[in-house]
Amino acid sequence: MDLISSLQSFVRVAETGSFSAVAAERGVTQPAISRQVTALEDYLCARLVQRSTQAVTLTEEGRNLLLPAQELIDAADGIRQLTGRWSRQPVGSVRLALPVSLGLYLSDRITALLSEFDELSVDLVLRDRCGNLIEDGLDLEVCIGEPQDAYLICRRVGSMAEMLVASPAYLGRKPAPVRPADLEGHDCIVHSRSGSGRSWQFLDGPNGMGCNVAPRGRFSADNAAAAYRAALGGLGIACLPAVLVLEDIAAGRLCQLIPEQPLRRHPIYITYASRRRLPHRTRAVIDFLVRSFQTDPEMRIAD
Repeated sequence: MDLISSLQSFVRVAETGSFSAVAAERGVTQPAISRQVTALEDYLCARLVQRSTQAVTLTEEGRNLLLPAQELIDAADGIRQLTGRWSRQPVGSVRLALPVSLGLYLSDRITALLSEFDELSVDLVLRDRCGNLIEDGLDLEVCIGEPQDAYLICRRVGSMAEMLVASPAYLGRKPAPVRPADLEGHDCIVHSRSGSGRSWQFLDGPNGMGCNVAPRGRFSADNAAAAYRAALGGLGIACLPAVLVLEDIAAGRLCQLIPEQPLRRHPIYITYASRRRLPHRTRAVIDFLVRSFQTDPEMRIAD
């Protein structure tokens, strides 16, 4: 029995609650993963999981094994990095969660990273709400706004600039707002990363002090790509990440509104579980993210 491989399969089964999901991830059959976990149970003389047709749940012994198992897996990765090809370049897969807008942004740039490291692969998970990094089997997550999990390592790496935009078609039906108060009479596209509406936060402008505007409209979405497409389609005014709309503004597909009163930038954090024995592949992705954000004026940390 390959103890490390069996422990890896057990940990992923615990995280996903499914033998089939782990088998699909690894490109093997479901019985192969089941045999690995059974062999681990025989080796430890303990029942680790309860199997049923509806779900896979951990026994008390299984729950107690999770942390030591992950530590042993991390230690094995650390040993591999000290020898052979692991010490020369990043090897393996990094599972990275990103907000949709940043996922689209980095998908255009990640070729540079993968071209530099031939044996590195990246699995992107796109979602506008931060979830549970450990339970979701993630190595890294990029969050816009302050992270809520106090147990994670959080590193601020940039800030998200946003712009108020609408299509020429929409502005042909309604006059463009000239100050935040004018938004009261407009159809707004509400994009929320937290499941409820959020205010549009304007900084001080030439016509007055900063203010918050609660957008109201008949269309809302928890996904930036959906709000972006709705804005392009002329549905209303949207507050969207600058990196998502700059090309459309330059091409005339969208118009920036109230440019003299900018919106507050939101901090960008990279989160991960531990600094200890951080795999070389994970460090390579972190370094790539930092370089990407800090060289872009719409993404770097504001002065």
